[in-house]
Amino acid sequence: MQATTLSSQPFTRARLTLVFVLAASVALSVLLVAGRVLMTGRLTFLFLLWNLFLAVVPFALSTMLGTAKGPLRARMLVPVGAAWLLFFPNAPYILTDLFHLDTRPGVPLWYDLALILSCAWNGLMLAYASLSDMQRLVQQRLGFGAGWGFATVALLLSSFGIYLGRYLRFNSWDVLTNPLTLFFDIVNRILHPFSFPGTWGVTLVFGLFLMVGYGTVRLMGRTHEQ
Repeated sequence: MQATTLSSQPFTRARLTLVFVLAASVALSVLLVAGRVLMTGRLTFLFLLWNLFLAVVPFALSTMLGTAKGPLRARMLVPVGAAWLLFFPNAPYILTDLFHLDTRPGVPLWYDLALILSCAWNGLMLAYASLSDMQRLVQQRLGFGAGWGFATVALLLSSFGIYLGRYLRFNSWDVLTNPLTLFFDIVNRILHPFSFPGTWGVTLVFGLFLMVGYGTVRLMGRTHEQ
């Protein structure tokens, strides 16, 4: 399979270049947040640094799986894959931080727009990069169709996770710290879908948006490789 982020060898020049570009892009977001703190003396958008860290986690996990070989990869696949699926929604979740854009004293609106867009862009690119890694692993074992089926399901689940995080204020840690409430809210929405139109509206719309974006990025990569 041709992929935009991985070739058959884990750390080719292209892979290292991707890591460098992503790191530089994240560094720009950090600098923008730091610049805002210096200009205003306020920590208004400092939470975006934590969100960026959480967005890096699934990429780090998929890289770990991608670089592992033989029996080690087989042993790591289930636990690391489960952790990846748990943390994956944190990456595209940053898109919803655009909700925080508003006119505030001390900083031009365009600066805050650039800051939040930078963080949202990094979350989206980290999500697509890690998903491409995981899709490749699935495709190697189960075939082309299974790989794209996995990517589609992962993006839809991440959209549901975005809803849980943005509107119900759950996070990945609640699987361990608050599992009963999380389980009840999820099951309640599955059993009574028409009582929660917002849940499925967010899941469907964001899911379609993320799928179209992912397909576009993958197609662009394959077009330039030909």
